[in-house]
Amino acid sequence: MKRILTSAFAVACLFLASTVAAQTKEKTVEVGGAAMYPSKNIVANAVNSKDHTTLVAAVKAAGLVETLQSAGPFTVFAPTNEAFDMLPKGTVETLLKPENKGKLAGILTYHVVSGKVDAATLVGLIKAGNGTAELTTVAGGKLYATLKGNKVMLRDENGGMATVTIKDVFQSNGVIHVIDHVVLPKS
Repeated sequence: MKRILTSAFAVACLFLASTVAAQTKEKTVEVGGAAMYPSKNIVANAVNSKDHTTLVAAVKAAGLVETLQSAGPFTVFAPTNEAFDMLPKGTVETLLKPENKGKLAGILTYHVVSGKVDAATLVGLIKAGNGTAELTTVAGGKLYATLKGNKVMLRDENGGMATVTIKDVFQSNGVIHVIDHVVLPKS
């Protein structure tokens, strides 16, 4: 019996060591003080970013966790906590209430585009569009991507602007681009 337990323990240690080794060999990007692993899905990575706690709480409140854990692929323009803090006072608290679940889901899915659109592809779309790429969001609205110097800028349907501050955070089910403002659909 002792030999069986020792063997089981050894197998468990080897599995853990191989998992840790695989993760340390992955090319990660640090977001919010945490490594983002390409082998993990959007939600599994986002929950570790201390800069995205508001976004994670909103995704949970809107019932979108399962969707963002699915195969996708998705491109997520992920606003930071500071971006949410720029909204008028009380906005986030109001949106997190159960009775506002639909509105919150609409705002969050406005930050998501179907497919895996990395920075190089996005810049290519901007150039092909004579300086502007029109992106259709999962919510059905439009985002407009442009370049300002070497930075990708997003304009929402209301004229609000956001800058991509961290690009190409690859996930098993897509890619995240961190943005510095919340973009909002037409109301």
